[in-house]
Amino acid sequence: MVESAADAPPGGATGTRGARMSDSQQTDASRAPQWWSRPDGDAKARPAEVPPQRSDPEHGALPHPDAAPDHDAAADATAAPYAKAAPDPDTATVIGAEAGPEADPFGEADPDAGPEAAPRYDPWAARPLHVVDRGPEPRGFRMWQVVALAVGVALLAGGVGGYLGVLAERRSSIRLELPQAAVDSKGRAPDSVAGIAASALPGVVTLHVSGGGGSGTGTGFVLDPQGHILTNNHVVADAKDITVTFSTGESVPAQLVGRDGGYDLAVVKVDGVRGLRPLALGNSENVKVGDPVVAIGAPFDLSNTVTAGIISATGRPITAGGDKGDGSDISYVDALQTDAPINPGNSGGPLLDARAHVIGINSAIRGADKSADGDEDDRQSGSIGLGFAIPVNQGKRVAEELISTGHATHPVIGVTLDMQYKGDGARVGTKAGDGKPSVVADGPGARAGIKAGDVITKVDGQRVHGGDELIIKIRAHRPGDSLNLTVLRDGRERTLDVVLGSADGS
Repeated sequence: MVESAADAPPGGATGTRGARMSDSQQTDASRAPQWWSRPDGDAKARPAEVPPQRSDPEHGALPHPDAAPDHDAAADATAAPYAKAAPDPDTATVIGAEAGPEADPFGEADPDAGPEAAPRYDPWAARPLHVVDRGPEPRGFRMWQVVALAVGVALLAGGVGGYLGVLAERRSSIRLELPQAAVDSKGRAPDSVAGIAASALPGVVTLHVSGGGGSGTGTGFVLDPQGHILTNNHVVADAKDITVTFSTGESVPAQLVGRDGGYDLAVVKVDGVRGLRPLALGNSENVKVGDPVVAIGAPFDLSNTVTAGIISATGRPITAGGDKGDGSDISYVDALQTDAPINPGNSGGPLLDARAHVIGINSAIRGADKSADGDEDDRQSGSIGLGFAIPVNQGKRVAEELISTGHATHPVIGVTLDMQYKGDGARVGTKAGDGKPSVVADGPGARAGIKAGDVITKVDGQRVHGGDELIIKIRAHRPGDSLNLTVLRDGRERTLDVVLGSADGS
């Protein structure tokens, strides 16, 4: 037990300053500060990891840097700044003594021990001069490091994935190549539909007309280098303005040259157009049923439309028009029938054979019948495979007359027919509409011996079933042609030869 400064003998307080310094360090415990006193008991052993007390190689151990020196010791420091004090054999514990198993290497008190067991700071104890506080041990990755790492990995993965996706798309697009035929010659056989169309299209035109309170579209084809174009009469009837559009898309105005309602043909003309391609005219007498044909026109204003089919019938008697009610606009046509699709707008266009020669002028179609309630709106307006064309032989003759004189002539026999007759054949009327005789005096019929009331049953050996058919058969010829007529009179048939006369058309 270290004695306190109050128990020191009085004599210890006398003596020289240096002796006092020596006594206070070696024998007189009362002169030493409290914080220099050593605790009772054995000194604790220094742990193996704690370095020994730092010392000066010449003067011994250095005082603790945090210790406040005694004023006397500070005064004597000049005399022996590095004097090494000898431990008191009675009170000091031996440095380096063996510590017990429960000794605290840093001299900390056991919290369960009594107040006498609390250690006091011993500057001479075997422990390090400084204890470095290195903080808590690392606990792995910090949160911001984890987030940064995750973002980096995500960006890297996205970039790599995008690159691989683009690369895969490029490779897949390269691999996706379907087999395809190489580009070959665009030429076609002249007798094929494509060959016929390529040859004829430059000579086919589309007509846009206006006037008479309406407008319409039709087709025509070039007849000669002078710019004459043949089309249907019902396309340009009552027209004020006519515009012609060629297959190249060039449009120019046109003027009416002449027209004929009985034949449903008209001629218009364009001026100042170079490079016209007239179509070659064929011969309708050479046409046979089953021959392939090509029709070109502008159905529903779809210009340069090409359709194909065959000749379904020849010599098909048809009538068209009659909207005026007086019969002046009725067309009588000994037509070629075809199943090539023909629709509104095809009128006036060419019907071509396998050599691209014009054999007919498309003029009429047969629509579907009316509905049971008679509603016109239910009638089919498109093609049902029944189209009719004016034979080119008739069209050629009429076009030549229209170009030459502006009007066409009609072949006639000089008789008035009873159009109300319901029997088989065409019956000659008893009187004309104006009250005159039904057989024109000194006319072609009168000279051949035809009389009122005769029933004409055949023309050149071909049966006729009504007045319309007789007119059609006659108009299929030129004025001056000779016809053989079979006539039924008083129950007996007889044959008469008639030379056709001429009458001006409308």
